[in-house]
Amino acid sequence: MFGKRRITPEPPYESDTLPGRVAPRSPNDSLKPIPVNKVRVRRPRGGLLSLLSGLTTVAVVVCGTLVFGLLALEGEVEKPGPLLADKTVLIPKSVGTSDIADLLTREGVIGNPTLFELFSYLNRSKGQLKAGEFLFRAGISIDEAIDTLIQGRAILHTFTLPEGLTSEQIVTRIRENDILTGTINEVPREGSLMPDTYKIERGETRQQFVNRMQAAGRDVLAKTWSGRAPDLAIKTPQELVILASIVERETGRADERPRVASVFLNRLARRMKLQSDPTIVYGIVGGKGTLGRGITRAEIDRPTPYNTYVIEGLPPGPIANPGRAALEAVAKPLKTKDVFFVADGTGGHVFAETYDQHQRNVARWRQIEREREVAGSGASPVDRPAPPADNRTQYDAAPTSSGAVSAYADPSARSAGRGFDASEGTLRDPLRNQSWDLTTPKNVPNVGQEASALPAAPARTRAAARPARRQPRGQEGTRREAEVLQPPPGFETPRR
Repeated sequence: MFGKRRITPEPPYESDTLPGRVAPRSPNDSLKPIPVNKVRVRRPRGGLLSLLSGLTTVAVVVCGTLVFGLLALEGEVEKPGPLLADKTVLIPKSVGTSDIADLLTREGVIGNPTLFELFSYLNRSKGQLKAGEFLFRAGISIDEAIDTLIQGRAILHTFTLPEGLTSEQIVTRIRENDILTGTINEVPREGSLMPDTYKIERGETRQQFVNRMQAAGRDVLAKTWSGRAPDLAIKTPQELVILASIVERETGRADERPRVASVFLNRLARRMKLQSDPTIVYGIVGGKGTLGRGITRAEIDRPTPYNTYVIEGLPPGPIANPGRAALEAVAKPLKTKDVFFVADGTGGHVFAETYDQHQRNVARWRQIEREREVAGSGASPVDRPAPPADNRTQYDAAPTSSGAVSAYADPSARSAGRGFDASEGTLRDPLRNQSWDLTTPKNVPNVGQEASALPAAPARTRAAARPARRQPRGQEGTRREAEVLQPPPGFETPRR
């Protein structure tokens, strides 16, 4: 009543001529464009658009569910399994995923075979499950078990085949190995197998293993031959294997092989017989490898294609399977003038360039043998020449004061014990028939005819045949001076 009067605004005036137009309140309003009210018209949706929209919605839901399921699956397969301790399981060949899952379940490696099959299928891109002998550690998960089978981390067993065995001996050992399976088609050629320590898987066939050894042998021989010394007397890879097999059988010490090879190469260069005892054995028993006893005089005198006491040069083939070190020793031998060697009593050998040096070395070795026999530690030789009964060599054997005949006069009076000169007392003894020149091939008699062509040896000692060349000490006459009985060139005592 007494306050300011409230003025109510008047509603805009709509023109009768232009419905919906508000009457301008000022000249400026009259200049503005007339607003037009747009009416939205609803159109019906088509069937294709509705279908696409529905499919998109379904796809989003499915993908979300799938991702969630995969995450849950991954969590399950990475959980530790029920295996309480490490265990070895053999997966057979030609079995399916379901069979492997059942086998691992029975062995207690996994607890859910269905989950194993499903996850194996999802990991097919990494590879197939492999057969073999596998080690599963305690608590291994399904994911780790599948990865072990896909990667093929099977257990590898060590199988060692030493150097110097014949092919027949190697095949016997392969057949006795229970890790390998199957049979061997045939005994491989001598010298074609590479002795070594191999890794094998359970279930590998024996023939596959033999093929591996032959492939390794070819590879090592090719590399060794290509790296041989330029002035090597050996002319072919086969000759390299032959001489390496003899070196392998003569010494078991790796540091001696190059020097032993040098001795044989020097003897070949001088046209001297190799006179290697292992060649006598191979000529008698072949691939069996050993006599199991000492070599008799009759066997030393027996002509065979491999007996290097009879033949000149190399035998027709290897006598064993040499190792890498023996091949390299022959391919790159030491530069020496040695042509003799004999055992030194310590497992090695002592070498000599001249026969006089070799005599002294042999005398020391004989003394060592006598001391061992007195001490009772001497062992009967195997695959070595059988010794004389009186324990004396041709250097110290002499008639006794009573005029008894030395055991060297009769080859039948021999017994097991020490070694002796392999040619002594035989038809090839240079001291018995000095018309033989073992360094000149034309003077070496035909081994097939010499037995009938030569007269029988008299039943007396060499000392009795040449009394002027001996100087016995005292009345016993059991020792001689060092300067007597100098043999002709080409005569050697056995090398061990």
